[in-house]
Amino acid sequence: MSRRMYRCILGAGLTDKLLQKQQTDYNEVIEKIFSEVSGLEDYPKILDPQLEECAIQLWNWAVTKNVGTTISKSQKAKVRHVACSLLYCCEPENPTEGIIRKQILMASKTGRTWLDCKNPQMADNFLRLAVKSLETLYSQLTSRGDGAADISSSKGDVEKDLLRILSCQAESAISQGNNHEAVVCMQRCKDMLLRLPKETVYLSLMCYNFGIDTYNLRKFEDSAFWLSQSYDIGKVNLKYAPGSKVQAKVLRLLATVYFEWDCQRFQEKALNAVSLANKECVSASGRYLKIRILLRCGASDDHIRAGLYEMLESEVPLEVCLSTVKLLMSEDREVLAFEYLKSVGQHFESSPDLGTALVLHIELLLQRGKELLGKQKIEDLITGHYTGKQLTPQALTSLHVMLWDKASKHFESRNYSEALQWYNYSLSFFKAGQMDSNMAKLQRNRASCFLQLKQLEKAKEAIKEAERCDPDSIFTQFSVYKIAVQENNVEKAAEAVNAIGLLSKSPMASEDKLLVSENAASNLLSLAAQIALENEQQDTAMKALESLCENSKDEAQILTALRCLVRLVLSTIERSSDEMRNMNLDILLPYLKMALQKVSHQSCMTVEKRTEEANWFRKIAWNAALQCESSPDRMRDFFVLSYQLSQLCPPDRTVLMGQKTCLLMAAAASLELCRKSPHSAQTEELTQALENIQICWEVWKTLKTSGSFPLDPTDTLLLLYEFEARAKLNDPKVETVLESCLELETVETKVLETIAALAMEPPAHFPLLCKKALRVALSLHKKQPQADLARCSKCVHSLIKLSLPSGVSEVEAHVLEEVWGYYEEALSIIAAALDDFPEMEILWLLTRAWNTGILLYSLAQYPEAEKWCGLAMSFVRHLGSLQESYEMQMSGLYSEILDRLDKAKKNLIMEE
Repeated sequence: MSRRMYRCILGAGLTDKLLQKQQTDYNEVIEKIFSEVSGLEDYPKILDPQLEECAIQLWNWAVTKNVGTTISKSQKAKVRHVACSLLYCCEPENPTEGIIRKQILMASKTGRTWLDCKNPQMADNFLRLAVKSLETLYSQLTSRGDGAADISSSKGDVEKDLLRILSCQAESAISQGNNHEAVVCMQRCKDMLLRLPKETVYLSLMCYNFGIDTYNLRKFEDSAFWLSQSYDIGKVNLKYAPGSKVQAKVLRLLATVYFEWDCQRFQEKALNAVSLANKECVSASGRYLKIRILLRCGASDDHIRAGLYEMLESEVPLEVCLSTVKLLMSEDREVLAFEYLKSVGQHFESSPDLGTALVLHIELLLQRGKELLGKQKIEDLITGHYTGKQLTPQALTSLHVMLWDKASKHFESRNYSEALQWYNYSLSFFKAGQMDSNMAKLQRNRASCFLQLKQLEKAKEAIKEAERCDPDSIFTQFSVYKIAVQENNVEKAAEAVNAIGLLSKSPMASEDKLLVSENAASNLLSLAAQIALENEQQDTAMKALESLCENSKDEAQILTALRCLVRLVLSTIERSSDEMRNMNLDILLPYLKMALQKVSHQSCMTVEKRTEEANWFRKIAWNAALQCESSPDRMRDFFVLSYQLSQLCPPDRTVLMGQKTCLLMAAAASLELCRKSPHSAQTEELTQALENIQICWEVWKTLKTSGSFPLDPTDTLLLLYEFEARAKLNDPKVETVLESCLELETVETKVLETIAALAMEPPAHFPLLCKKALRVALSLHKKQPQADLARCSKCVHSLIKLSLPSGVSEVEAHVLEEVWGYYEEALSIIAAALDDFPEMEILWLLTRAWNTGILLYSLAQYPEAEKWCGLAMSFVRHLGSLQESYEMQMSGLYSEILDRLDKAKKNLIMEE
């Protein structure tokens, strides 16, 4: 089987699929057929009835899908492409007239479809096939000799089809930028017009469309050619011409082409074209275009004046006349403009739209700095407004815009009296009692002028009117606020600030959203704070800034407001008493908390800006904490805030040192609060302190990796704080903390003594840990070159106090042995003190030893009792002034005890 036959049969098989009724997605099948069948014309032709049937079925299928959007233009073009290709593929050597006519129909329509799909290259192939088939048909018809009338008719149809196909080829050439080829095709079409006069309209419009296409591409020379052709063709046969309106339209575009191409060079052609257009069919656009051309060509005032007169005579609409006035002004023909405007006013005197011309007259006067004349015209309008000559709503709106613009410029120039006059002009056109937002806005503007002119009562009257018209406007409430500040009415100002805040949260109508920006309320609150500060009303300013922080969605704006609030509070703190300082610190705290929240969640801020903001507020929190020496709860809160803000800064050495200090101080403050609180309320504070301590350990570890800190007491402080917190929480890990403390390179005895004290400070109760710390401390004291005997004595005192039995149940041999060792330490310290030992401490040691001996005596532990009483007696000689007194008392008692001990011993021997 040949390659050609294979491709054809495949094409036929795919056609069956395409023709299936249940098929919904045609794209894949169409693409497959198109790729297989395109290019069949390259192979030798063969008669194949099946292929011809397939081609006709495909063509008819595409026709049935032509309605609606079942298939796209591109898909339709591809199906027609395939059908036409198949038909030509099976063309016989001498095709019949019927086959040729089918070929002409399918090839021309396929070419037209490809043109509609903006694919002129594909279209060209089929248009050429159509022309070739037409030539074949024409040759067959000419060769016949019978039926001259029928042949003539058929030849006429062939020429008509040829003209249409040639025009399509011209269109294809234009779209491909081949203007010469398009001209050749169009010339052939023009040559046929004498035989086909009815095609005049079609051909004229085709040239007009080519003129439009080339004009849009700024190909002025080509555009001028095609538009000239369009006009000339339209004159060939007036019976079948497009009509004067269309001809005028063609000529106006031709004039425009010359105007935009080079008006100086082609001014005569442009004027001729537009003059012809106006002769064909007078129109407003034609008259206006003529004035444009005359102005661009620098024509004299008389020539232009004549054109303007023609415009009025032609009953051109007022709107076009006014556009012409503006055009004259833009071309510096001021005299002509005002002269023509006057004529327009007279011409349209009875028109209800005359006010538009009057408003334009005022606008032009004001633009040229002729304010006095402008004011006279405005006052004339006001008079007319109240005597039945009212402006149309559109003209009145334009006038108001102009008046407000003028007033606004005077206000910006601080010429408040003049601004007020222009606003009053606007007010003159409002009805008494009129209720709308524009009236409210006008009254607010008037109030602003009155305030600047120090006319407070008049400002209040204007704002009262604004409130009546639009009480739910943030701008109205802002005006109320400004007056309240002027009157130093703090309560009224606060109410207005609250109202602005509430209104900013209320949903706005769609038309209001066009006029009011999303952050308008925030900007007003910021301005409100500024006004209050300028009037030395700090409390009111703070109210405005607080409302701004609460209602604004602009986080950068909020941070700026918070900075202002912080500065205001700090300025108050500097000159306040201690009591007031605490109150102001309480005001400061929520501002800093809000700053932390905003900086933490700021998504649009650069890293540098974020760091700058966090650092600024961090330092404020730090300094505030340092002012809270007498208030540990405030100190803790500010130091924690400072730490949290520092987390938003790059973790360099300075920031980490600050974090460490903040956490240490926060923990210390929490522990201080615990000492002043009832035991039941301590758990939360202790837990928080422990959390801060744990975080501080991590920060400290990071810091130590950056260098050495030989004299830094952080390790010791953290261990002390952690020991206290865990001890008071009854945490068993407290023993581990003590071990960590003992593992330090250098342990100060003072630290161990502090730990010992903390171990027994309620609610903590860890006597074993306390004694361990005291023993290590005592050992360290004794190792010193010159021991501090007073501190040694205190350690021993504490150890004896903790160890001595307080009751019968606690009397055990190992306990007594431990305490005996402490007493021996005490005696050695007393001996080393060389009569410089506190007498009351000796007395305490004596008494506790004696009482222990008595306790043992009561338990019939006579040898031990004798031992402890003897120990007590050994302290008597170290007493100073009390020695004689205690020696007399204790000698007798001691002798009595010894006698009793002897009797007790004898009784025991007898019993044995």
